[in-house]
Amino acid sequence: MTALKSSKEQLIQEIRDLKAQRQALILAHYYEEGDIQDIADVVGDSLYMAQEGQRAKEPVLLVAGVVFMAESAKILSPEKTVLLPDPQAGCSLVDHSPYDKYLAWRQKHPEALAVTYVNSSALVKSITDVTCTSSNAEKIIQSIPPERKILFGPDRNLGRYLAKKLGREMELWPGACEVHVLFSARKLFELKTQHPEAPVLAHPECDEVILESADVVGSTSRLLKEVKENPARTFIVATESGIFHQMQKARPEAQLIQAPAEGSCACNECPYMKMNSLEKIRNALRDLQPQVELPPELIAQAQLPLQRMMDITAGRSPEPWPTQFSPVSV
Repeated sequence: MTALKSSKEQLIQEIRDLKAQRQALILAHYYEEGDIQDIADVVGDSLYMAQEGQRAKEPVLLVAGVVFMAESAKILSPEKTVLLPDPQAGCSLVDHSPYDKYLAWRQKHPEALAVTYVNSSALVKSITDVTCTSSNAEKIIQSIPPERKILFGPDRNLGRYLAKKLGREMELWPGACEVHVLFSARKLFELKTQHPEAPVLAHPECDEVILESADVVGSTSRLLKEVKENPARTFIVATESGIFHQMQKARPEAQLIQAPAEGSCACNECPYMKMNSLEKIRNALRDLQPQVELPPELIAQAQLPLQRMMDITAGRSPEPWPTQFSPVSV
Protein backbone atom coordinates (compact mmCIF):
# COMPACT_ATOMS: atom_id res chain seq x y z
CA MET A 1 0.00 0.00 0.00
CA THR A 2 2.86 2.39 0.86
CA ALA A 3 4.57 1.69 -2.48
CA LEU A 4 1.28 2.36 -4.32
CA LYS A 5 0.80 5.60 -2.42
CA SER A 6 4.39 6.65 -3.11
CA SER A 7 3.95 5.90 -6.83
CA LYS A 8 0.73 7.95 -6.97
CA GLU A 9 2.31 10.86 -5.10
CA GLN A 10 5.25 10.78 -7.50
CA LEU A 11 2.87 10.85 -10.47
CA ILE A 12 1.01 13.84 -9.02
CA GLN A 13 4.30 15.66 -8.47
CA GLU A 14 5.31 14.94 -12.08
CA ILE A 15 2.03 16.47 -13.25
CA ARG A 16 2.60 19.57 -11.13
CA ASP A 17 6.14 19.98 -12.45
CA LEU A 18 5.09 19.49 -16.07
CA LYS A 19 2.15 21.86 -15.64
CA ALA A 20 4.51 24.60 -14.50
CA GLN A 21 7.02 23.80 -17.25
CA ARG A 22 4.34 23.88 -19.99
CA GLN A 23 2.48 26.87 -18.50
CA ALA A 24 -0.65 24.74 -18.61
CA LEU A 25 -4.07 25.01 -17.00
CA ILE A 26 -5.88 21.76 -16.17
CA LEU A 27 -9.68 21.90 -16.57
CA ALA A 28 -11.61 18.94 -15.14
CA HIS A 29 -15.28 18.07 -15.31
CA TYR A 30 -17.23 17.06 -12.20
CA TYR A 31 -17.64 13.55 -13.62
CA GLU A 32 -13.92 12.78 -13.55
CA GLU A 33 -12.39 10.57 -10.87
CA GLY A 34 -11.66 12.33 -7.57
CA ASP A 35 -7.87 12.13 -8.02
CA ILE A 36 -8.14 14.03 -11.30
CA GLN A 37 -10.44 16.67 -9.81
CA ASP A 38 -7.96 17.17 -6.97
CA ILE A 39 -5.01 17.94 -9.26
CA ALA A 40 -7.02 20.24 -11.57
CA ASP A 41 -6.81 24.04 -11.50
CA VAL A 42 -10.46 24.33 -12.50
CA VAL A 43 -13.24 21.87 -11.66
CA GLY A 44 -16.74 22.50 -12.92
CA ASP A 45 -19.53 21.79 -15.35
CA SER A 46 -19.29 22.39 -19.10
CA LEU A 47 -20.18 26.08 -18.85
CA TYR A 48 -17.62 26.87 -16.15
CA MET A 49 -14.91 24.95 -17.99
CA ALA A 50 -15.65 26.92 -21.18
CA GLN A 51 -15.65 30.24 -19.34
CA GLU A 52 -12.40 29.56 -17.49
CA GLY A 53 -10.68 28.16 -20.59
CA GLN A 54 -11.56 31.29 -22.56
CA ARG A 55 -10.37 33.58 -19.73
CA ALA A 56 -7.14 31.66 -19.08
CA LYS A 57 -3.81 33.38 -19.69
CA GLU A 58 -1.97 30.05 -19.93
CA PRO A 59 -1.02 29.08 -23.49
CA VAL A 60 -1.80 25.39 -22.88
CA LEU A 61 -5.18 23.99 -21.78
CA LEU A 62 -5.48 20.35 -20.73
CA VAL A 63 -9.11 19.26 -20.73
CA ALA A 64 -9.82 16.33 -18.42
CA GLY A 65 -13.20 15.59 -19.90
CA VAL A 66 -14.49 14.36 -23.23
CA VAL A 67 -13.86 15.30 -26.85
CA PHE A 68 -16.65 17.87 -27.27
CA MET A 69 -15.37 19.80 -24.22
CA ALA A 70 -11.85 19.95 -25.65
CA GLU A 71 -13.24 20.99 -29.05
CA SER A 72 -15.17 23.82 -27.38
CA ALA A 73 -12.00 24.98 -25.62
CA LYS A 74 -10.16 25.05 -28.96
CA ILE A 75 -13.01 26.86 -30.73
CA LEU A 76 -13.13 29.57 -28.06
CA SER A 77 -9.33 29.84 -27.81
CA PRO A 78 -7.93 28.82 -31.22
CA GLU A 79 -4.54 30.35 -30.44
CA LYS A 80 -4.00 28.00 -27.47
CA THR A 81 -2.68 24.45 -27.43
CA VAL A 82 -5.53 22.21 -26.23
CA LEU A 83 -4.65 18.76 -24.92
CA LEU A 84 -7.07 15.86 -24.42
CA PRO A 85 -5.61 12.94 -22.40
CA ASP A 86 -7.66 10.31 -24.27
CA PRO A 87 -9.02 11.19 -27.75
CA GLN A 88 -11.37 8.19 -27.56
CA ALA A 89 -13.33 9.81 -24.72
CA GLY A 90 -16.53 10.46 -26.62
CA CYS A 91 -20.17 11.06 -25.67
CA SER A 92 -23.36 9.15 -26.45
CA LEU A 93 -25.17 12.39 -27.32
CA VAL A 94 -22.51 13.20 -29.91
CA ASP A 95 -22.80 9.67 -31.31
CA HIS A 96 -26.60 10.03 -31.57
CA SER A 97 -26.46 13.33 -33.48
CA PRO A 98 -24.33 12.78 -36.60
CA TYR A 99 -23.67 15.87 -38.69
CA ASP A 100 -25.40 14.72 -41.90
CA LYS A 101 -28.66 13.84 -40.12
CA TYR A 102 -28.59 16.95 -37.96
CA LEU A 103 -28.05 19.07 -41.07
CA ALA A 104 -31.00 17.42 -42.84
CA TRP A 105 -33.18 18.14 -39.77
CA ARG A 106 -32.14 21.79 -39.80
CA GLN A 107 -32.82 22.10 -43.52
CA LYS A 108 -36.41 20.92 -43.00
CA HIS A 109 -36.99 23.97 -40.76
CA PRO A 110 -34.98 26.82 -42.34
CA GLU A 111 -37.01 29.50 -40.54
CA ALA A 112 -36.31 28.06 -37.09
CA LEU A 113 -33.51 28.89 -34.66
CA ALA A 114 -31.47 25.90 -33.51
CA VAL A 115 -30.42 25.66 -29.87
CA THR A 116 -27.84 22.91 -29.51
CA TYR A 117 -26.63 21.45 -26.23
CA VAL A 118 -22.84 21.70 -25.90
CA ASN A 119 -22.77 17.89 -25.78
CA SER A 120 -22.38 17.92 -29.56
CA SER A 121 -19.59 17.78 -32.11
CA ALA A 122 -17.84 20.84 -33.52
CA LEU A 123 -19.44 20.04 -36.88
CA VAL A 124 -22.94 20.07 -35.40
CA LYS A 125 -22.17 23.31 -33.56
CA SER A 126 -21.18 24.83 -36.90
CA ILE A 127 -24.78 24.49 -38.16
CA THR A 128 -26.50 25.76 -35.03
CA ASP A 129 -27.49 29.28 -33.96
CA VAL A 130 -26.64 29.12 -30.26
CA THR A 131 -25.34 26.50 -27.88
CA CYS A 132 -26.37 25.96 -24.27
CA THR A 133 -25.45 23.98 -21.19
CA SER A 134 -27.80 22.65 -18.55
CA SER A 135 -26.69 25.62 -16.39
CA ASN A 136 -27.72 28.36 -18.81
CA ALA A 137 -30.31 26.65 -21.04
CA GLU A 138 -33.27 28.54 -19.55
CA LYS A 139 -31.57 31.89 -20.09
CA ILE A 140 -30.70 30.96 -23.67
CA ILE A 141 -34.26 29.86 -24.52
CA GLN A 142 -35.72 33.00 -22.93
CA SER A 143 -33.45 35.19 -25.08
CA ILE A 144 -35.06 33.92 -28.29
CA PRO A 145 -37.94 36.02 -29.69
CA PRO A 146 -41.28 34.33 -28.86
CA GLU A 147 -42.36 34.33 -32.51
CA ARG A 148 -39.36 32.24 -33.61
CA LYS A 149 -39.66 28.46 -33.83
CA ILE A 150 -37.02 26.57 -31.83
CA LEU A 151 -35.22 23.36 -32.73
CA PHE A 152 -33.58 21.80 -29.68
CA GLY A 153 -31.05 18.98 -29.71
CA PRO A 154 -29.49 16.63 -29.18
CA ASP A 155 -30.87 15.79 -25.70
CA ARG A 156 -34.64 15.25 -25.83
CA ASN A 157 -35.02 15.02 -22.03
CA LEU A 158 -33.39 18.40 -21.41
CA GLY A 159 -35.46 19.87 -24.25
CA ARG A 160 -38.71 18.40 -22.91
CA TYR A 161 -37.94 19.70 -19.42
CA LEU A 162 -37.24 23.21 -20.74
CA ALA A 163 -40.33 23.27 -22.97
CA LYS A 164 -42.54 22.28 -20.03
CA LYS A 165 -40.96 24.66 -17.52
CA LEU A 166 -40.82 27.68 -19.83
CA GLY A 167 -44.06 27.00 -21.71
CA ARG A 168 -42.20 27.14 -24.99
CA GLU A 169 -42.96 24.80 -27.87
CA MET A 170 -39.87 23.20 -29.36
CA GLU A 171 -39.06 20.62 -32.00
CA LEU A 172 -36.86 18.05 -30.26
CA TRP A 173 -34.04 15.92 -31.64
CA PRO A 174 -34.48 12.31 -30.41
CA GLY A 175 -31.13 11.91 -28.56
CA ALA A 176 -30.40 10.95 -24.96
CA CYS A 177 -27.48 10.52 -22.56
CA GLU A 178 -26.84 6.82 -22.02
CA VAL A 179 -25.97 7.39 -18.35
CA HIS A 180 -28.94 9.53 -17.32
CA VAL A 181 -31.63 7.39 -18.96
CA LEU A 182 -30.63 4.34 -16.91
CA PHE A 183 -32.12 5.48 -13.60
CA SER A 184 -35.03 3.32 -12.49
CA ALA A 185 -38.26 5.07 -11.47
CA ARG A 186 -39.44 1.96 -9.60
CA LYS A 187 -36.22 1.65 -7.61
CA LEU A 188 -36.14 5.39 -6.95
CA PHE A 189 -39.65 5.16 -5.45
CA GLU A 190 -38.49 2.33 -3.19
CA LEU A 191 -35.43 4.35 -2.15
CA LYS A 192 -37.56 7.39 -1.33
CA THR A 193 -39.76 5.18 0.85
CA GLN A 194 -36.65 4.08 2.77
CA HIS A 195 -35.37 7.67 3.09
CA PRO A 196 -38.45 9.92 3.16
CA GLU A 197 -36.43 12.81 4.59
CA ALA A 198 -33.92 12.84 1.73
CA PRO A 199 -34.40 15.36 -1.08
CA VAL A 200 -34.05 13.90 -4.57
CA LEU A 201 -31.68 15.84 -6.84
CA ALA A 202 -31.78 15.11 -10.57
CA HIS A 203 -30.03 16.28 -13.72
CA PRO A 204 -32.45 17.38 -16.48
CA GLU A 205 -30.97 14.78 -18.86
CA CYS A 206 -32.89 12.14 -16.85
CA ASP A 207 -36.15 10.69 -18.13
CA GLU A 208 -39.29 12.69 -17.37
CA VAL A 209 -40.57 10.14 -14.85
CA ILE A 210 -37.39 10.63 -12.78
CA LEU A 211 -37.64 14.42 -12.97
CA GLU A 212 -41.24 14.25 -11.75
CA SER A 213 -39.97 12.53 -8.58
CA ALA A 214 -37.21 15.09 -7.98
CA ASP A 215 -37.24 17.91 -5.44
CA VAL A 216 -34.49 19.79 -7.31
CA VAL A 217 -33.72 19.57 -11.04
CA GLY A 218 -30.57 21.23 -12.26
CA SER A 219 -27.10 21.11 -13.73
CA THR A 220 -24.22 19.46 -11.90
CA SER A 221 -23.21 22.83 -10.42
CA ARG A 222 -26.82 23.47 -9.29
CA LEU A 223 -27.02 20.05 -7.60
CA LEU A 224 -23.71 20.68 -5.86
CA LYS A 225 -25.00 24.06 -4.63
CA GLU A 226 -28.08 22.33 -3.20
CA VAL A 227 -25.97 19.88 -1.19
CA LYS A 228 -23.85 22.76 0.12
CA GLU A 229 -26.83 24.89 1.20
CA ASN A 230 -29.58 22.43 2.10
CA PRO A 231 -29.32 21.35 5.78
CA ALA A 232 -30.63 17.85 4.98
CA ARG A 233 -28.36 15.03 6.15
CA THR A 234 -29.20 12.60 3.34
CA PHE A 235 -29.54 13.20 -0.40
CA ILE A 236 -30.61 10.94 -3.26
CA VAL A 237 -28.77 12.05 -6.38
CA ALA A 238 -29.74 11.12 -9.95
CA THR A 239 -26.67 11.99 -11.98
CA GLU A 240 -23.20 10.63 -12.73
CA SER A 241 -21.29 9.54 -9.62
CA GLY A 242 -18.24 11.77 -10.19
CA ILE A 243 -20.05 14.77 -8.68
CA PHE A 244 -20.15 12.95 -5.33
CA HIS A 245 -16.46 13.80 -4.82
CA GLN A 246 -17.13 17.54 -4.63
CA MET A 247 -20.39 17.02 -2.72
CA GLN A 248 -18.63 14.95 -0.08
CA LYS A 249 -15.82 17.50 0.22
CA ALA A 250 -18.42 20.23 0.78
CA ARG A 251 -20.52 18.16 3.21
CA PRO A 252 -18.41 15.29 4.68
CA GLU A 253 -21.11 14.50 7.21
CA ALA A 254 -23.87 14.08 4.62
CA GLN A 255 -25.02 10.72 3.28
CA LEU A 256 -25.11 10.70 -0.51
CA ILE A 257 -27.05 7.93 -2.23
CA GLN A 258 -26.95 7.57 -5.99
CA ALA A 259 -30.35 6.90 -7.52
CA PRO A 260 -30.39 3.26 -8.65
CA ALA A 261 -30.31 1.97 -12.21
CA GLU A 262 -32.34 -0.87 -13.65
CA GLY A 263 -30.64 -4.23 -13.19
CA SER A 264 -27.67 -4.77 -10.92
CA CYS A 265 -24.82 -3.21 -12.95
CA ALA A 266 -22.86 -0.18 -11.81
CA CYS A 267 -23.81 1.61 -15.00
CA ASN A 268 -24.47 5.12 -13.68
CA GLU A 269 -20.88 6.12 -14.45
CA CYS A 270 -19.95 7.75 -17.74
CA PRO A 271 -17.53 5.28 -19.33
CA TYR A 272 -16.02 8.07 -21.45
CA MET A 273 -15.21 10.40 -18.55
CA LYS A 274 -13.56 7.51 -16.74
CA MET A 275 -11.19 6.87 -19.67
CA ASN A 276 -8.97 9.68 -18.39
CA SER A 277 -6.30 8.90 -15.80
CA LEU A 278 -3.43 10.55 -13.95
CA GLU A 279 -0.98 8.65 -16.18
CA LYS A 280 -2.63 9.93 -19.36
CA ILE A 281 -2.63 13.48 -18.01
CA ARG A 282 1.07 13.20 -17.18
CA ASN A 283 1.84 11.82 -20.64
CA ALA A 284 -0.18 14.53 -22.41
CA LEU A 285 1.68 17.29 -20.57
CA ARG A 286 5.03 15.59 -21.15
CA ASP A 287 4.51 15.01 -24.89
CA LEU A 288 2.13 17.91 -25.64
CA GLN A 289 -0.03 15.25 -27.30
CA PRO A 290 -2.78 14.41 -28.15
CA GLN A 291 -3.65 17.91 -29.31
CA VAL A 292 -7.09 18.98 -30.51
CA GLU A 293 -6.79 20.28 -34.07
CA LEU A 294 -9.71 21.77 -36.02
CA PRO A 295 -9.75 23.39 -39.48
CA PRO A 296 -9.83 27.23 -39.29
CA GLU A 297 -13.08 27.38 -41.29
CA LEU A 298 -14.77 24.98 -38.85
CA ILE A 299 -13.56 27.01 -35.88
CA ALA A 300 -14.97 30.17 -37.47
CA GLN A 301 -18.39 28.59 -38.04
CA ALA A 302 -18.62 26.91 -34.63
CA GLN A 303 -17.35 29.97 -32.76
CA LEU A 304 -20.47 32.05 -33.41
CA PRO A 305 -23.01 29.84 -31.54
CA LEU A 306 -20.59 29.29 -28.65
CA GLN A 307 -19.86 33.01 -28.37
CA ARG A 308 -23.59 33.81 -28.55
CA MET A 309 -24.05 31.48 -25.57
CA MET A 310 -21.20 33.14 -23.64
CA ASP A 311 -22.55 36.63 -24.39
CA ILE A 312 -26.15 35.83 -23.41
CA THR A 313 -24.96 34.12 -20.22
CA ALA A 314 -22.87 37.16 -19.29
CA GLY A 315 -25.70 39.58 -20.07
CA ARG A 316 -23.97 41.01 -23.14
CA SER A 317 -25.70 41.68 -26.46
CA PRO A 318 -25.11 38.71 -28.79
CA GLU A 319 -24.78 38.72 -32.56
CA PRO A 320 -28.22 39.29 -34.16
CA TRP A 321 -30.30 36.17 -34.86
CA PRO A 322 -30.30 35.09 -38.51
CA THR A 323 -33.61 35.27 -40.33
CA GLN A 324 -33.06 32.06 -42.26
CA PHE A 325 -30.79 29.03 -41.95
CA SER A 326 -28.09 29.19 -44.59
CA PRO A 327 -25.49 26.44 -44.17
CA VAL A 328 -21.88 27.13 -45.05
CA SER A 329 -19.73 24.26 -46.23
CA VAL A 330 -17.05 23.36 -43.65
